[in-house]
Formats: sequence, structure tokens, C-alpha cells
Amino acid sequence: MSAEQAAGFSVAVVRRTWASGIAAVLFVCALGVLVAVPWWGTQGQANDLVRFFYLLAVAQMWNLLAGYAGLVSVGQQAFIGLGAYGLYLIADRGGVHPFVAVALSGLAAAAISLVTAALAFRLRGGYFAIGTWVIAEVFLLLTLNGGDFGVDVGGGVGVTVLSAARLDRTLRLHGTYWWALGAGAGSVLLAYAILRSRIGLALTAIRDDEAAARSLGVNVLRMKILVWVIAAFGTGVAGAIICLNQVRVDPAAAYTVNWTAFMIFIVVIGGIGTIEGPIVGTVVFFTLEKELSNHGVWYLVILGSVAVLVAIWVRGGIWGVMGRRFDLHLFPVQRRVRLGRPEA
Repeated sequence: MSAEQAAGFSVAVVRRTWASGIAAVLFVCALGVLVAVPWWGTQGQANDLVRFFYLLAVAQMWNLLAGYAGLVSVGQQAFIGLGAYGLYLIADRGGVHPFVAVALSGLAAAAISLVTAALAFRLRGGYFAIGTWVIAEVFLLLTLNGGDFGVDVGGGVGVTVLSAARLDRTLRLHGTYWWALGAGAGSVLLAYAILRSRIGLALTAIRDDEAAARSLGVNVLRMKILVWVIAAFGTGVAGAIICLNQVRVDPAAAYTVNWTAFMIFIVVIGGIGTIEGPIVGTVVFFTLEKELSNHGVWYLVILGSVAVLVAIWVRGGIWGVMGRRFDLHLFPVQRRVRLGRPEA
């Protein structure tokens, strides 16, 4: 439309869409139903949802790193392990209630991430990815050789969180479920809030063209460190929830690279660089896991094959294709110019 044609029209910059309005209502209704699951659902259903929620949380955190800040990390399992062992140290050694220790474990992981950032951010591209993996392996070795962190009093591998095990069983199960629900829903809302702020605008500029963002005055390093710390906090909280759910932490299981592989699979399948993508990816991954986990090694083969096929044929992930095809934006973060009727 030319300037002459646009004359007399009212111009408005909007973000909300009809789909986002419906999604907001459904999101609130779903939260209301999910909060009450411990009272009307079975224990098995609650346990399944706990896993679903913490997988969603870590996937959203990895999506913030790779999808917006361009930080492709394959060492995020470091913060899952730090969160899990943080719960053990803060709750058992520090005498803090396990439920309170979950949040403190996330803060501890975020604080340690600042130290790792000084090392990891000296690297670029593939070197950064491998560097984060090395950092995670260093934390694994430190844990294995850190006194009784890696060996239980009974001689087995790992440690038991006694403060959590001594809680009333119903209280622990309900509290773990609500913490997991808070982490899953909170990760979505946190990502939405960040991407709607000036920080999100800077991250979008970095994702599109880092050099151009820097030339426009964006402090690229500061933004990347900020996202790195936020992702470490969210991942650390998820690690503490995993430990609280199992009442035990094993170094090999806590620091396994499988955690990061799951994050990457979920985000790539769902749609990297979108808030909706990790939600869709978590649903797909969780469904495949429930149906195929009894097939041994073929389970991993099928997961890998699905990821390769989606990367080749469904560019942008499932939600990326759906969003472009039907112009769907459940969590709109971009600004749109809307022309109104001519003014009288």
C-alpha cells in the first residue's frame, strides 16, 4: 500500500492474536486441572507428568540458549547434576527443607554457571559445544572423587537424600509434583516474559545477525551470559526435582549426556526458536518414549531416525511449519503493524 493509499488509516502496533487469546484461556484452564492431579489422578499418572514437566523445563532452557542466543551447548547435563547434588548438600548437609532446597539448588547452579562462562565463552561454534561437554565431564569427575558424593554409605554408587526420604510419602509425592508443574509452566512463562522484553528484542537481533546486533549497540556478550545463567538456573531446578522424585542421585545418571540429547531432540522436533516448539516436542518425545521404551536399543534408533527425518524434511520443526502455514502464534512475541479503518 502506498503512502497516499494509507493516508487516513489508523495505525496500531499489536502483538496479541486471536490464537494467543484462546491459548491464554486454555493455558489457565489446563493449569487449574493439572494442579489438582494429585487429588484425582493416580500415582502413575502423577509420576508421568512429573517427567513430562521437567523435560519441558530443560527443553525450554536449551531453546533459549540455542534458539535465541546461538549457544549450542551439549553440556547442559552439568547443571542437572549440580542441581541434583545441590539438593543433597543443601537439604541433607545444610538442614534446609527439601522443598526449599529445590530453589536454592537452582540458584547454586546459576552461580556456578558464571564461573563456567568465563571458560566456555572463550570458545566459538563447535569448540563451544565440545567445551561445554568437557565442563560437564569435569563436574562428573569432581563428583566421583569428591569424598562421599559418589559412593553411598552402603558401598553402592550414588547417595540417598535422607531428608527427602524421611518426609511423609504423600507430602513428598505431592510436593514433587507441584514443583515439577511449577518448573514446566514457569519455564514457558519465563521464556515468554524474556522474549517480550528488551532482552528478548536483543536476543532476536543476535539470533538473526550477531554482527548487525553488535553494530546497533547490543552488548552481545552480556546478553549471552545472562541467558546462560537463566538456563543454568532452570536446568538446576529441574535436576533438583529429578533428585527429589527419585530420593537418590547417581553421578553417572545425573551427568549423562543423554539429558542434553533429549533436550536437543525435543527442540529440533518441535521447532527451535519458538516457545511453542519445545511444548510440541515434549509431547512427541514423551509419547515415543512411552510406546517404544520397551524395545531396547531400537528405541534410541527410532528416536534418532525421527530426528534426522524431521531435520531434513520438516525444516523448522513441527511447530515451525504449522506456524508458518496457518499463521499461528500462541505466544506472540513479535510486533505487528495493523491498519484500521479510515478516520472520519
